[in-house]
Amino acid sequence: MSGCSSETITISESTVSAPSTPSANSAAEHSSTSSQQPTVSAQESEQTPTVTEVGESPEENNADTSTAHPSSQIRPGTVTIVNPDTSSVEPQGTAPIGSDEASEALRILNTLPVKGRAPKTGYSRAQFGDAWSDIDHNGCDTRNDILNRDLTAKQHKNSRGCVVISGILNDPYTGKVINFMRGKDTSEQVQIDHVVALSDAWQSGAQEISAQERLQLANDPENLLAVDGPANQQKSDSDAATWLPANASFRCSYVARQIRVKAKYHLWVKPAEKEAMINVLTPCAGAAAKPAPVPQVDTPPAQNPAPALAFQTCADARAAGYRNMHRGAPGYSDHLDGDGDGIACESR
Repeated sequence: MSGCSSETITISESTVSAPSTPSANSAAEHSSTSSQQPTVSAQESEQTPTVTEVGESPEENNADTSTAHPSSQIRPGTVTIVNPDTSSVEPQGTAPIGSDEASEALRILNTLPVKGRAPKTGYSRAQFGDAWSDIDHNGCDTRNDILNRDLTAKQHKNSRGCVVISGILNDPYTGKVINFMRGKDTSEQVQIDHVVALSDAWQSGAQEISAQERLQLANDPENLLAVDGPANQQKSDSDAATWLPANASFRCSYVARQIRVKAKYHLWVKPAEKEAMINVLTPCAGAAAKPAPVPQVDTPPAQNPAPALAFQTCADARAAGYRNMHRGAPGYSDHLDGDGDGIACESR
């Protein structure tokens, strides 16, 4: 396995036990146990531990991918210790997105058809092929591919680096840190979510695409995230109009990913779904940060009104060029209208 060193220990007349499960309620306990190597015990049964896997849907919740690669099984009497990957990067594509990416998602959203929800008639998980197929032919099923991508501090079943038996998930849906331990009662703590749920995809156009395209959709890394199991179960087959991650800082990234997937597989969005996506992405794109400025219109300064004309005598009025001033006209005054006919300083 690239980036990991391994050591094989052969034990005579002894057996191998699975790593002890760290307490789910103690982050400190996990911190000390996540770096420990698997325990070798002479008192355990000589059977390989039973492992089950948990997926998004009920069918996948019961899927066991541990037998997909027989060469990866632990042999009785031998334990392979793989040094954990201690990187602490966030799961791929789960970091908050910038304004450019949010703006691009809005642009793509406006190119998607808007239609109502199609009937669910004919839907089943089988319409999207076998759960967790190895469609990229890398010798590892899709579930473990995503666990390897999204978990840190990973330990693997053997040196092939495929089957993840433990690791740490920085869950994008809740913001919690989850200590993952593969096992019958613990695998369901981390599930692989279809970001665009398969049932929702079926009712948004997937029933019109080919079986091969549906298989690709179900196993496309762009449409898959390792997430908190209960959050995934709560989401079920909801779209953005009815469910968003509790972790608000991830919502723009989540919705942008849904839009990219729907565009890639020629799916449509429902009216309420599109409205919800716009509401999530607009603040991230910065489109609603400031209202458009009101244009300023230059107005001439107010002019002072001309002073009222006031003449002491008609001689003064005539000297200023005023005569025959009618009542209400500039310069008219009752004391200049000697006969009271409404005309002041009449011409003689």
